[in-house]
Amino acid sequence: IRKHTKAAAAAAALQTMTIDDYIADFPGPVQVLLEKVRKTIRKAVPDGEEAIRYRIPTFRLNNRNLIHFAAFESHIGVYPAPRNVPELEEEMKPYWNGKGTLRFPLDKPIPLPLIAKVAKYWVNSRG
Repeated sequence: IRKHTKAAAAAAALQTMTIDDYIADFPGPVQVLLEKVRKTIRKAVPDGEEAIRYRIPTFRLNNRNLIHFAAFESHIGVYPAPRNVPELEEEMKPYWNGKGTLRFPLDKPIPLPLIAKVAKYWVNSRG
């Protein structure tokens, strides 16, 4: 019989974690924002599969990670952000952090239409 270590137990818990579990760990107002982001991506990627990858919510398509999102102390991040896409460049500019991430401050309205465009961009380029 193999003994489970704390690390093995933590790894097993992560494998069974769902996006619902991830969202439930945040305060109510952040949960509402995360659900809005999730629903926006779900609508843009109707054939996508929800998963937890890199310990954050992820939508997968054709067995590949497509787009991730996560909450932090002061923002919600969406990864990866498209690069060199002229039709999205101006709209993404206020949120671009230069590391392939879009950061949406928690104290400002989340631009859900932009998140939908980014998700659709990834469907068209990777799907």
